Amino acid sequence: MPKKKLSAFEKLMFREHSLSIAVSIILAIWIIAYCLSDDQTHLGSFFGNAIADWSGLLITVFITKYMYEKGSLESRRPPHRLLRPIPQVLRDHSLSIFLIITGIGWAFLYSKMNPEARWGNVVGNLLSEWTQILGVVLLTKKLREIHSKE
Repeated sequence: MPKKKLSAFEKLMFREHSLSIAVSIILAIWIIAYCLSDDQTHLGSFFGNAIADWSGLLITVFITKYMYEKGSLESRRPPHRLLRPIPQVLRDHSLSIFLIITGIGWAFLYSKMNPEARWGNVVGNLLSEWTQILGVVLLTKKLREIHSKE
């Protein structure tokens, strides 16, 4: 059977989004492993924590590509032409607005779950991850670290 060659579009897509694709695949593996494991074991608990951590990494990759927080070195200013219809204040704080709104969603979901239940623990970890990401975004608006890339 002949090997299918990738089109130029497929090569470009993979090259430009390889980090998102790789992190998504790894996150899917953690979710599958958690579903198949016993969450009452160390390994099962690890998979649940890994879901939250890798979800945080994936959301960080995505939101820092498309959203911006004025003054934060952790985000980059998106092309202005794409965001013309959006008011400037929303553009300048889209990253923290997104994290606050989705964080409220995670908090609401967590409040309705049993925190000791299988997925309740994972959602609690996701909520913690969200607050950590928001904290980094807000802290990097004013605070710096010597020898950091930024």
